[in-house]
Amino acid sequence: MSEKTLFLGSILHCTNDPWTMGAGAIQVIDNGYLAVQDGLIAAVGDASDLSADRLDEYTSVDYRGHYIVPGFIDGHLHYPQTGVMASYGTQLLEWLNKYTFPAEAKFSDEHYAASAAEFFVKELLRNGTTSALAFATVHEQSVNAIFKAASEVNLRFASGKVMMDRNCPENLRDTAASGYEASQRLIDQWHGTKRLSYAVTPRFAPTSSDEQLKLSGQLFNDNEGVYLQSHVAENQTEIAWVAELFPWSRSYLDVYDHFGLLGERAVYGHCIYLNETDLDRLASSNSVAAFCPTSNLFLGSGLFDLVGARARGVNTVMATDVGGGTSFSMLRTADEAYKVTQMAGNTVTPLQLFYEMTLGAAKALSIDHQVGSFAIGKEADFVVLDPKATPVLEQRIDLATTIDEVLFAFIVLGDDRCTLATHLMGNAAYLRA
Repeated sequence: MSEKTLFLGSILHCTNDPWTMGAGAIQVIDNGYLAVQDGLIAAVGDASDLSADRLDEYTSVDYRGHYIVPGFIDGHLHYPQTGVMASYGTQLLEWLNKYTFPAEAKFSDEHYAASAAEFFVKELLRNGTTSALAFATVHEQSVNAIFKAASEVNLRFASGKVMMDRNCPENLRDTAASGYEASQRLIDQWHGTKRLSYAVTPRFAPTSSDEQLKLSGQLFNDNEGVYLQSHVAENQTEIAWVAELFPWSRSYLDVYDHFGLLGERAVYGHCIYLNETDLDRLASSNSVAAFCPTSNLFLGSGLFDLVGARARGVNTVMATDVGGGTSFSMLRTADEAYKVTQMAGNTVTPLQLFYEMTLGAAKALSIDHQVGSFAIGKEADFVVLDPKATPVLEQRIDLATTIDEVLFAFIVLGDDRCTLATHLMGNAAYLRA
């Protein structure tokens, strides 16, 4: 039997790119409805236009007084690092050795991995995130655990086994051959199952040999629709290390390019210290830069130039980068993105920030035909935002006179407390107590 549900509330979503279309890129329906049939968007409109017959045809869910927006999309984070969030006082390379590697070693225990994966998925949903691209660890069981947890709630999710065959602890080291073989097994098992995708995952150039990077490129190019995720140009010391390890390369990004690791669905965290040639190469290859403002600030890495990257045609996606990042909330992440952009002397609008974590992120990750807006036929992933989540937020929104002011209030003052409900394909995956 077909499932039909009407969700009533203020509808807010991007229909186009505000970087080029401005205010014309958003649809706002104050007294709106979202009609969902069998998990897909069937209609969106003004509730005053609904006939009695239409109301009788659907089950109604009343979210009036709240904002129904597309589910947030997180383009780069690490599920095994949840437990090291808010660890004090280091920058990137020391962070890896002091906090990250010891935390990831625990995922050799499949029960520990399963518990961590379940917690991680719950946190995503509590923060309104309905699609994500996340790192696992070097252990196959870590990938099995996170895919199992994501599939149980029907999350749109991509992940993959970290590949590291040098410059890392022995207990986290694979080989070029074993990393390739394990990744291919996991691709065959999980990629395309329900709403899951595989991501080929060499951690970053310093922890992979030439042979492992070459085989990563083969995995990426030989398996249709998989992602490639890694890191590039996050930290100045890291960049100098890459230059020593790959003296033949033109730049850090050039190392990945050499091994066939750029292209559609190739997502690189940070991208802070790329020159114009690198940015143009990212753009021409249709690769993606993941903007991670909270971790870039927390680890003292630097300030990503979002406006400059967009101006050069680079695909961008916003990301929490948990656990170097300091919050699962895409609202908190957008707040820090605004501040970073301010520090660079640029202006980014609330609508542009909203786009970066909804439709813009979906386009960057090549899933905009499935999620990111309320176009008819897309999957009904959405979050219900509470404008009265805190007294300060309520006061600010009450004083707002434009939708830009409402969005900006949610971004600057909002966090997980704003999430009243998170729906995946129409079904409630999280409801605030």
